[in-house]
Order: sequence, then C-alpha cells, then structure tokens
Amino acid sequence: MAKSIELVRQPETIFIKPSTGLAALNLRDLWTYRELIYFMIWRDIKVRYKQTMLGAAWAIIQPVLTMLVFTFIFGKVAKLPTDGIPYPIFSYTALLPWGLFTTALNTASRSLTSNQNMVTKTYFPRLVLPLASVLGGLVDFVIAFAILIVLMIYYKVTPTAAIWTLPLFLLLTVITALGVALWLSAINVQYRDVNYVLPFLTQFWLFITPVAYSAKLVSEKWSIVYSINPMAGVVNGFRWALLGTDTGPNLNMIVSICVALLFLISGLFYFRSMEKTFADTI
Repeated sequence: MAKSIELVRQPETIFIKPSTGLAALNLRDLWTYRELIYFMIWRDIKVRYKQTMLGAAWAIIQPVLTMLVFTFIFGKVAKLPTDGIPYPIFSYTALLPWGLFTTALNTASRSLTSNQNMVTKTYFPRLVLPLASVLGGLVDFVIAFAILIVLMIYYKVTPTAAIWTLPLFLLLTVITALGVALWLSAINVQYRDVNYVLPFLTQFWLFITPVAYSAKLVSEKWSIVYSINPMAGVVNGFRWALLGTDTGPNLNMIVSICVALLFLISGLFYFRSMEKTFADTI
C-alpha cells in the first residue's frame, strides 16, 4: 500500500522595520495630500485678512511703510552707501524676500498649535501644515512685487539680464523659511516659549541681514561668517538679479545655500522624529 506524503508548510516570518534615510521622511504623502495643501493655503490667506478693512492691501502697506522709514533713517540721515541705486528701490528689493521669510516663519511656527483639533482628531501628514503656511506667503509676495515694478519705472531702473535667476532665490527663501519653521513648529508643541522667542528672533535676524544696508559694509574677513546667515545670500541674490549689484554668485552665496539646505534637511528629520508625539503632547 502506497504511503501518502503530507507536506507541511512552514509559516513565514515577516519582519517589520522602521524606514531609514530619506525613505523615513515619506515625502510621497505630500503628493497624495496635495489637495489638502491647496485647501490649507487658501484657508490661511482668507483667515489672515478676515474682518480687515484693507484686506490684502496690507501685503503692500507693510513693506512700503518699512521702506519709507528705512529711506529716512538709513538713506537720508545715515546716508549709507547703496552702490549708486536709489535707496527706496535698494531697500524695497530686500524687503520683498524678507517679508516672505518673516510671514512664513510666524505662521508656520504656530501652524501645529493653531490647528490642534486637526492634529488630534484625524490623520494626515503633519508636514502639510507648516508647508501650506510657508507657501501661502507667496501670494503676499506677488502682490508686494507689483510695487517694486512701479518703483523701478519711476526711478528708471532696468532689470538686469540675470532676472531669470530670481525664482531660484525665491526658492532659496522658501527653503530657508521652511527649514527654520520645521524646527520651531515641532519645538513649539512641547515648549510654548517659541511664541515669545519668535519676535526677538526675527528682529535680531533682521539686524544681521543686509536689508537696510549693503553687504559690502561687512569686513572681508567676516564675510564667510556673515554668509552663514542664509537670508544674506537671498537678499544679495535678489539685488544682483534685479539691480545688478556686485553681490552675485560667489563663495559666500554657496555657504548661504548650503546652510539653508542644512536647515531644511535637519528640520525634516527632526519634524518627522517628533511627529508621532504631536497628538499626545499638543
């Protein structure tokens, strides 16, 4: 009588391991939730100017008033050198990326705590919140940019051939703002001191950024150290691309770009590492 052979299938062992490297960031989720990003950008813009008399006009009023104050103090009284460029244009060109940076930093740093109901009640990539806050500032930037065009026509200043690089420096502004905001927004969930530190931080950052003055006033031996501030590279790049100043791509700007990328990459990893605790801590 033939013997039957019974095969016993051994159970498979499945190992679940956390993702490492860039895969741990899971940036693909941002594309999946792209419609939520669009919605959050539109909502942030509406909330920013809700129940205001002047509405989106504040996007113009703020940099224009700051430009007028800078023109009087630094242009008329202090008479700082501006490389032969009318001071209103010289300062306003720098105030455009600076305004985008500060607006993005202020809104994105508080994006998690101001949307705690969403964070605690539903799943979505938390990175959507600071990202949408930063990108929402681009609308104000475009509105304020129209005033620069008027100023350049009034003072008969022609943009340089390097104006095509302007979107690259705009991207550098977004990268810098997002990188810093990722750190601050994640820290703000645990320590609300960020709300008190942020005004001081932006004010101090303004002083070390060549917004009201020319970067040429900085001593050559301190130029590399000065370039650790990525916004210095942004402002110098804007003036070079639009006004033709002698602050174009060089070693100092490379340093600023590298620091901006370091802020972004380290901020992404830190944000992702803290993300699993947001709902419990907030």
